[in-house]
Amino acid sequence: MTLIRPTAEAAGASGPARRPAAGRAVALLVLVAVAALIPLLGPSSALDGTGEAAAPGVGGIALLRAALFAALCVPVGELFAARLARRVPGAPLEHAPRSWAPYAAAVGFVAALGLASVVATGNLLPHHLSDMDVGGLYQSRDGKLALLEVNAFLAAGLCALSRRPAAQVWPLAAVALAEALRAHPAPEHGPLVGSGLTLVHVTCAALWTGGLLHVLRMLRAWRASSEAADAAGAALLGLYARVAAVLFAALTATGVWSALRRMPPGTVLDQLTATSYGRTLLAKLVLVAAVAVLALRARLRLRRAADRLSACVPARAEVVALGLVVAVSGLLTALPLPIRWS
Repeated sequence: MTLIRPTAEAAGASGPARRPAAGRAVALLVLVAVAALIPLLGPSSALDGTGEAAAPGVGGIALLRAALFAALCVPVGELFAARLARRVPGAPLEHAPRSWAPYAAAVGFVAALGLASVVATGNLLPHHLSDMDVGGLYQSRDGKLALLEVNAFLAAGLCALSRRPAAQVWPLAAVALAEALRAHPAPEHGPLVGSGLTLVHVTCAALWTGGLLHVLRMLRAWRASSEAADAAGAALLGLYARVAAVLFAALTATGVWSALRRMPPGTVLDQLTATSYGRTLLAKLVLVAAVAVLALRARLRLRRAADRLSACVPARAEVVALGLVVAVSGLLTALPLPIRWS
């Protein structure tokens, strides 16, 4: 009896622990698959009936750019959340979750390499290695920016594996800057203003999305280590919520300004339904509105609920919605612009 009972208890204790872990893994795979379908299948829906012609392989390009954005969000969020955690009194910082930054850097490197190959083929999908003019990347603005992103993700991965992972902030900043410059070429009216708006927008989005993801991972790790960590976890979530409110305001301001630069006020309503860019932007706005509602609900639970960590429930849904926003953003950058710059 004494031999059988501990074995049964051990099986009973390990069974439920494994099931939630397996369930989370399956849910993550499903979410990644759904997010990947948005840039792959989205172009056909967005372009239907608009009379616009997208670049060849727009679905693949959108998927690569969504992967690049996600790879930027993860390490930026880890650095941001770790900085916030150091400001929480009594936080069990020794029980930090395993970093995903090296994996994100690998994904970003592959995505940036894929996008660089597209630029090297004259903005077409390469079918053979001979189609690519690698040397020509050094001779064009887009090529140099693509190479900068490839090298920056490589450097970020090396920094993440080093003794000073905080150093990856510099190559990650280079990726954000390259994206801002790439989105606003020289022929555009006021390219520096557009690049500045995009830089702030991308940075705030990475901090918000990646920061919330890592905060929730930290709360789970802290709670597993000690029940007394609940107070520190609630304090961390509250601190993040206050900063996220500022990030949301900056995102809204830069997003609206950027949209009005590409769609003059008098044409916004028409272009939101008549152009592929406008339709995708409208879908993004709906998702961002859902994110705002979930964030507000989490904030109210932090203030009023007896169990402040119950705010994690809407916060997890918020992370899912933010992941969809990242996927739609990747699609948005691959579609043709609604107007031509003079």
